[in-house]
Amino acid sequence: MQVDLHNSWSIGPVEIPSRLVLAPMAGVSVQAFRRQGRRYGAGLVCSEMVSCAGLHHGNERTLGYLRIAADEHPLAVQIFGAEPVVMAEAARMVEAAGADLVDINFGCPVRKVTKTGAGATLLENPDRACRIVSAVAEAVDVPVSVKMRRGVENGSRVCLDVGPRLVASGAATLTLHPRSAKQMYTGEADHSLTAEFVERVGVPVIASGDITSRAKAQAVLATTGAAAVMVGRAAQGNPWVLREIMGDASKPTREEVVAELILFMRETVRELGEHRATGFLKKFYSWYLGRGRFPRPFKQELVELKSFDEVEARLLAAAPGARFVLARLEEELPQGDEVTLDLPISIYGGG
Repeated sequence: MQVDLHNSWSIGPVEIPSRLVLAPMAGVSVQAFRRQGRRYGAGLVCSEMVSCAGLHHGNERTLGYLRIAADEHPLAVQIFGAEPVVMAEAARMVEAAGADLVDINFGCPVRKVTKTGAGATLLENPDRACRIVSAVAEAVDVPVSVKMRRGVENGSRVCLDVGPRLVASGAATLTLHPRSAKQMYTGEADHSLTAEFVERVGVPVIASGDITSRAKAQAVLATTGAAAVMVGRAAQGNPWVLREIMGDASKPTREEVVAELILFMRETVRELGEHRATGFLKKFYSWYLGRGRFPRPFKQELVELKSFDEVEARLLAAAPGARFVLARLEEELPQGDEVTLDLPISIYGGG
């Protein structure tokens, strides 16, 4: 059965215009990445996870994650933490910043998060997890979503018990990545578990894990009953996978690849400042220019250049026609209509 990914669906009062969701990814899901995802077909985009403790203490860099552009909507801002009261405070700040949904992270397997009692660890403490969801849901008027894994241990099925409890506590939608926290990103996502999960929870479910093509997206939607699929690592430096999943299988030209990379660079420098963007963007050179698009030595050459002006000039020398694609892309972007919290984010623009 073919599922039309262009069909809209809803999370509470929030209408999502396609069945494709762009995942929250730490160190990746900056504003430029999310805006690009919306252009390529994602119906919902998500921020990288934001520390509720950082928001609570007014950390200026953390507050910067709440910078939202008009063309990102609908947008979920993801928060993580282990204290219900602090998570509720963070949720109110997220809502005030203009997010359409507050997403709670119960899935991160990384040690620096789990050792604080947050992320996937909360699947082993369902009472606290439910208190967090309840506190957040009571604190905001926008819908609350939760992103989770199957459990901490390999083969765990704890999500089947925890999921319905999170819904009863106020979650309007759940995202399931059916790997264990111990698996990290190894092995395969077990979407037979996703199908069981969908039957249990009674709210729209977003299926996450190994969604790398239109065929895989269609298969997961058809066999699980999920409302949408979430794409993560496959979209890193590769927005064209979103286009392919939505039905346009055309390969990007070298000019299109270079134009999108330069636009991404410019938008990221504007967002993070050149100092922070310098290190952040280096991994994207390989992501964009890989997959046989450009030779390996060319990617390494870009990493070694001293300034973004040099990188941009070298890219345009390799694909001169990209400047015309870039001009069109920039012309289509909305200008000057960002929304930010009315808080001192003095170092945000300058890194």
